[in-house]
Amino acid sequence: MTKQTILGRVSRLAKANINALLDQAEDPQKLLDQLIRDYTNNIAEAEEAVAGTIGNLRLLEQDHTEDVAAGREWGEKALAASRKADELRAAGRTEEADKFDNLAKVALERQLQSEKEAKTAEPAIASQTEVVDKLKTGLERMKVKLNELKAKRDELVARSKSAQAQNRMMDAVKNINVLDPTSDLGRFEDKVRREEARAMGKQELAASSLDAQFEQLDSLGDSAEVEARLAALKSG
Repeated sequence: MTKQTILGRVSRLAKANINALLDQAEDPQKLLDQLIRDYTNNIAEAEEAVAGTIGNLRLLEQDHTEDVAAGREWGEKALAASRKADELRAAGRTEEADKFDNLAKVALERQLQSEKEAKTAEPAIASQTEVVDKLKTGLERMKVKLNELKAKRDELVARSKSAQAQNRMMDAVKNINVLDPTSDLGRFEDKVRREEARAMGKQELAASSLDAQFEQLDSLGDSAEVEARLAALKSG
């Protein structure tokens, strides 16, 4: 995977407009679930690619550090050889002094080579560092976007469940109308009222029958009184 491909993917995913995608979706929840899966997979792939890019950068930095250190060491060796040559020459040992001067030259050549290699690597390190920084920023944005997707999905699911619960409640309320005489409650109320009326009728009928019995009893009492008075007259 090239750097351009990684950067392009990270940039596209990080800039994705969630709301626009949802507006075009027939089933927003399914779309969000799919987006979450895609984001999770792409983040994992991007992280692996970025890790490789960072690893390459660290190798470049390590080589650069080694070249700088090598240049410094060769410089120290050149200085030591040059000083030794000066000492030998001062002592009249010219041939030996020339050998150490030659060693100093070799060390200086190695120093120059190491410095060139270090300098040559610096632009590549700077460029690679910039790429890595962009990749890291893009990955962070992708992770933020993934969290937004999950939050949006959870919000949508919660709202959907709430709406369904409200619809079920309204349907239940609509089906139970106590003011509707054709409803089950209305019919039951009519049945109760009829039973109450029948009970009142029975009570009224029982009361009228009892009144008639008492009237009959009173009539019998009067007849007995008449008979008693008649008997008294006759015995007179």
